[in-house]
Amino acid sequence: MKDYIFIIGPSAVGKTTLAKSLFEHYKGVYIEQNMVPEFNIPQNVDVGIFEEKVCWENTLMQIKYFHDKGFKNIITLDFDDLRTREIPKIFKGTNFITLKLISSNPNQIKEQMIKRHNEREGLFDLENVVRSNEVISKRPLLPNEQVIDVCGKSANEVLKEAILIIDKHKSIKKYEYRLPNRNLFLSWVKSNNLK
Repeated sequence: MKDYIFIIGPSAVGKTTLAKSLFEHYKGVYIEQNMVPEFNIPQNVDVGIFEEKVCWENTLMQIKYFHDKGFKNIITLDFDDLRTREIPKIFKGTNFITLKLISSNPNQIKEQMIKRHNEREGLFDLENVVRSNEVISKRPLLPNEQVIDVCGKSANEVLKEAILIIDKHKSIKKYEYRLPNRNLFLSWVKSNNLK
């Protein structure tokens, strides 16, 4: 059992599909950052930075609350990629794992994004999904981070691989860690000036 299971990756790579299946398998807690309640943004603030910060801090409070109540396998996803670099700092000393989903075939996630867009509304930016996949794929692994390449795999195959990785992974609790350069990460907050 893990304390926390974080899932990161570009849009349309299958994060939500995997997270929901892992939730069913491990019977823990499932939290997407977009589950934060709607709120009005005060005037005279940088909207992007304020909104992202409130959502991130709200998510952190929720998952830490569940952990304090004794829950395990707290699955969390859909936060700004830039926050990924903070996970090893914030959760050092806990039994956590980060699953980094990527595709060695960017056309696969482009096709998944087109399919998703045709079935329901949501983010649709084919150029950005390819760029995001490229940046996330190239970034060096962080402590307790494992990669799953979804290329050519069904959702069930990805799930089986994830369970195997999670169950075999021995979380490192003691490590030296300095926040990596923020330019290795992406952000949906335009004022973060990351591309």
